[in-house]
Amino acid sequence: MKINSAIPSAGSAPDGGRTRTANAAAQRSSTGSDAQVELSPLSSRLQEIGAAAGPAVDAKRVAEIKQAISAGRFKIDPERIADGLLSSVRQMLAKSS
Repeated sequence: MKINSAIPSAGSAPDGGRTRTANAAAQRSSTGSDAQVELSPLSSRLQEIGAAAGPAVDAKRVAEIKQAISAGRFKIDPERIADGLLSSVRQMLAKSS
């Protein structure tokens, strides 16, 4: 099976290009200069808390892992990964019940 990466023209799209046109129109209307977004006080407070907590990603740790991968020293522990996934699923199931 050959995979063709060419993008079909508007005339050859199954929907006649309507989706692309609708998406373009929606994008234009959502980026207009008159668009306004108002955040609730709770949303603003959550942003403040998130900023005070620091970055969500430890850039130093990411750099260490990248270096270990490049040097071939990074070891993957499938049991630890599986345990973490199972723990996450258990937590989600406990919250939903």
